[in-house]
Amino acid sequence: MRPVPTILHLDMDAFFASAEQASKPSLRGKPVVVGGLGPRGVVATASYEARVFGVHSAMSTAQARRLCPNAAYLTPRFSLYRQVSEAVMELLRELSPLVEPLSLDEAFVDLEAGPAPPATAAAAREAGERLRTAIRARTSLTGSVGLAGSKMLAKMASEQAKPDGLVVIEPGTERELLAPMPVRVLPGVGPATAEQLRRAGIGTVEEMVGAGEAELVRLLGKAHGSSLYALATGRDDRPVVAERDSKSVSVEDTFDVDLHDRTRVYGEVVRLAGRCVTRLRAAGRSGRTVVLKVRRYDFSTLTRSETLRGPTDDPGVVREAAVRLLDGVDTTGGVRLLGVGVTGLADFTQEDLFAQAALEGTGPAAPAVRARTGPGGDEDAEAGTRPDQPGEGAGEGVAAAEAARAGDAGGAREGSRRWHPGHDVRHAEYGSGWVQGSGLGRVTVRFEQPWSEPGRVRTFRADDPALEPAAPPPLVRPAGGPEPGRSGGRGPGPPGGQAPDPAVRPEPSRPGASSSPSGSSASSP
Repeated sequence: MRPVPTILHLDMDAFFASAEQASKPSLRGKPVVVGGLGPRGVVATASYEARVFGVHSAMSTAQARRLCPNAAYLTPRFSLYRQVSEAVMELLRELSPLVEPLSLDEAFVDLEAGPAPPATAAAAREAGERLRTAIRARTSLTGSVGLAGSKMLAKMASEQAKPDGLVVIEPGTERELLAPMPVRVLPGVGPATAEQLRRAGIGTVEEMVGAGEAELVRLLGKAHGSSLYALATGRDDRPVVAERDSKSVSVEDTFDVDLHDRTRVYGEVVRLAGRCVTRLRAAGRSGRTVVLKVRRYDFSTLTRSETLRGPTDDPGVVREAAVRLLDGVDTTGGVRLLGVGVTGLADFTQEDLFAQAALEGTGPAAPAVRARTGPGGDEDAEAGTRPDQPGEGAGEGVAAAEAARAGDAGGAREGSRRWHPGHDVRHAEYGSGWVQGSGLGRVTVRFEQPWSEPGRVRTFRADDPALEPAAPPPLVRPAGGPEPGRSGGRGPGPPGGQAPDPAVRPEPSRPGASSSPSGSSASSP
C-alpha cells in the first residue's frame, strides 16, 4: 500500500442528467430523466431531484414515469456528453499522464506519476479540490473525488463523497473502514459469490478476514479466494493503466414491438452489421470473430459466433457471417432484441475472398444476401427497415443515441422529421432551442441557451422548413457570445411571458393557434 493517498477516482455527478440541466436553464432544480423513451426504454441517468422519487439507473422508463410523472424525460445527446467528457479528461491529464478512463464520466488518476506528486495527504486533498474547481469552471458541472492508496478504496471514497464532495482515506485506516461493510463492496463479489459466502456464515468484510485465506480458497478456489482475501485486508496493488485495450465492438437494438417477420429480422441484422463495422473502422480496428445476439419474446437470450480465417473490417464479410448465424436461430416466437458484435480485435485486416466473391455475385451466398437486403443491397435494406419510421423497430432511446453517435446533433435522421425530446434545434426566426415534445404533426420548442434565462415555448408544424436540427451549445458561455437572456434570432421573447413548467410534457398546439410570421403554428406559452 502507498504511504500517501495518490490514487484519485473521479465520478461526475448524475452526468447525463446534470449536463442536460446545465444546458437547459428551465430544467435546473427540477427532476430530469435521461434514457430510452419507448415502451421498453431504460433509464440511463436520473437527476438527484428525480432520485428522491425512487428513480434510478437501469430502471424501466415506464416504472420511472409512474414514480415521477412530472419529470422531464429526455433522449440522450452523446455528442454533448463526449464533448464534456473530453474537457474533463484533459483536466485529468494535466494532473498526471496516467489516466485510466472507465467511462465518459469516470476515471482513475495516478497522482504519483504527475509533474508534482503529493508528498502528504493534505497535498493530495488540495490537488483534488483544485480539480473539482477546474471542472466546475470548464464545464459548469460537479464531480465527486475520492483519494486513497489503492484503486478499490479510491472508488469507495468517491461514492462516499457524492454528490459534489471529496473524501480522503488515509493509508493505515483501510482495515477499520472496510470491516463493517458487506462483502458486496469488494470488486469480484457478485450475487452468486455473496450467496456462497452467506451460506458459510460470512456477510461482512470483517467476517471474511476472520475466516482466513485458507477458508476462502476452499470455498471459492485459489485464484478468487486469495484475491478476495487480499482486498478484504485492504491490499490492492492494481496499477492505473493509461490505455485500456478494447476487447470487442458491438451494437444492439431493443424493439418496441416483438419482430415476427423473418425477413424483417434479417433486415435488422444486416443494418446492425453495418453499424458495427462503422464503429470498428472508426476505432481503426478489425476483428476475427463475428457474434450474433438474439433475445426472444420470452427473454431467453441466444448468442452465436463464427470465427473467420483472419481479421477483417469489411462490411460484406461481417454481414454475411451475421446472416449465416441467424440462419441457425429459431425466431418464430418473436424477437425483442438483436445485436451484432466483433471480437478478437486486431490492427490489420485479412480479407475473406470467398465472402467478397459472394457479395459481387460470383459465389453461392450472393442470391441469399440479395433476397434479404433487396435489389439495392445494404442501402435498400436499411431504407426499408429504418427503426425511426412510425410503427417500426427500435426504441426511441436507442434511435436517439445512435443519431447522436452518428453526429446528428438534432436527433432527427436526415430525411425524417422526427424530433426527439431534449435535442437541439434552430429556428430561422427564433434562434436556438431544444425540443420539449412532439406529436400529432407538431413539435414544441423552448428557446433558451445554457447562459440565458429560462426561455419561451413555441409550437410549430413538425415539417416546418424554418426548423432544423442543431449542434449542442457549449455549457459555458463562450467569450464574445450573445448577451445572457438572448438565444439568437428574436430571443426568448419579452420579459414577463413566463413559459409553463418544463417538467410537464407539452400538449400539441390546438386548432386556431396564432400564426407566426414564418408561417409556423406557435402556441401561446
